[in-house]
Amino acid sequence: MNEERLINIEAKITFQEDLIEELNKTVYQQQQKLDRLEAVCASLTRHIQSLAEARNEGMPANERPPHY
Repeated sequence: MNEERLINIEAKITFQEDLIEELNKTVYQQQQKLDRLEAVCASLTRHIQSLAEARNEGMPANERPPHY
């Protein structure tokens, strides 16, 4: 194998290693964001459920609203 070809291969490998490292960082950061978003969604779901339950406690199921 000639020297120039070997240098080109080594340069490509170095570039690929750097790219893989950057992609790993990006995937890690995206996973962190996804985890935070899932936590926010779960919190909002619990909040909405508690609001719905509180609303239903104030009005019996069979009672018509006053405007009927």
